Amino acid sequence: MTELMDAALMYGPGDIRVEQVEKPACPEGGFVVKVMAVGMCGSDIRNLTTDSRKGVYPHIYGHEVVGLVDQVAPGVSGYEVGEMIYVYPVAHCLRCDFCRSGHSEQCPNVEEYTEQPGGFAQYIAYGPKRVERGATFKVPDGVDPVRAALAEPMSSTYACVDNINVTIGDSVAILGAGPIGVFLAILCRMRGASNIILVDVNADRLDKSAAFDEIDHRVNSSELDPVEEVLRLTGGLGADKVISANPSTIAQQQGLLMTKRAGTMVFFGGVAKGALTEVDSNLVHYRGLWIYGHYGSNTMQVQKAFELAIDPKFPADRLVSHVLPLSDINRAIEMTRTGEALKVILTPNGQ
Repeated sequence: MTELMDAALMYGPGDIRVEQVEKPACPEGGFVVKVMAVGMCGSDIRNLTTDSRKGVYPHIYGHEVVGLVDQVAPGVSGYEVGEMIYVYPVAHCLRCDFCRSGHSEQCPNVEEYTEQPGGFAQYIAYGPKRVERGATFKVPDGVDPVRAALAEPMSSTYACVDNINVTIGDSVAILGAGPIGVFLAILCRMRGASNIILVDVNADRLDKSAAFDEIDHRVNSSELDPVEEVLRLTGGLGADKVISANPSTIAQQQGLLMTKRAGTMVFFGGVAKGALTEVDSNLVHYRGLWIYGHYGSNTMQVQKAFELAIDPKFPADRLVSHVLPLSDINRAIEMTRTGEALKVILTPNGQ
C-alpha cells in the first residue's frame, strides 16, 4: 500500500498548498529523513512568491533541514535509523580546484538542491551523491532540532564575518534587519566589534531587533538618510565594514557611501536578476575601498557554524520568533515577508 505524507506544494507564485503526496522511496545508495524542523529562509520566500521554476510545477522547496534518519538503503554506512541529523543543502565535490583551494562555496559540481524535492514535507530523500560527499552532521542528544535548524543560515553569516575578518574595535553597518542581519550582528559582536549599526526601511523588523543588545544603533532608512546617520554614528569616518544583507541595489549604493576609507563593503544579499548597481569608481579608487561579494561558505565554515548553532552560548531562543506546523506555511511566508516574524521554523512532523 502506498504511504502518504503531508507536503507544501508550490503550484505557482504565491500558490502554496499543503496536500498529501507519496512519501519518497528510499533511493538506492541513499537514505530518507523524517523532517522534524525546517527553517523558512529569505530565498524560500523569493522562490515561493515568484515564478522561480518558470512554470515547472508543482514543486516542494525547503532546504534548512533537520530530522531523524527514517530509512537507509542496503550497503550504506554512516547513517543509523533513528539518529537526528542536520543536512547542509549543498554537498561540495571536494575534488575541484575551488574545493581544494578552500573555496568550496564556489564548487561548480554541486547538486542543485532547488531542483530536488525539498524539506517542506514530512519526509525528504537523499541519493548516493549525498552519501559519498557527506555534509551531514549528527545532532547530539538533547539538542532541540529547532535550534539545529539555525545551522544553515548561520553558515553563510559565519563565513562572511570570518572572511572579512571582523575584529576587536570594528564599526560595522548592516543593511537589512531580517534574520540574516541579526545573525550578522550577533556574530560581529562575538568577534569583538564595538559599534554595530542596523539599518532597515521596515520599522517592524527594527522593533523585532530590540531583543538583541548586541546592536548598538538602529536606523530607520524610510525616515532618515542612512548614509548621514552612519557617518554621524561613526564620528564622520564611516564604518570599517558595511554589509548589504538585503535584495536592494539602492542599499548597495548607499553602503559604498557609508564605508570608511580603506574599509570593506560586502555585497551579501542577492538582487533581482538583471538589476545593476551604479558604482562611482572614483569613490572606490580614491577612498581605497574593498568590495567583497559574499556567497555561501566553505566546508570547514559549514562545520564550525553548525557547532556554534547548537552551542548554548548562541542565543537561538531569541532568534526563532515562531515555531509553526507545516499547515501554516502560508502564514509563515506572510509573517516573514512583512517583518512580523524574525525567524520561522516549521515542524512538519510536530514536536
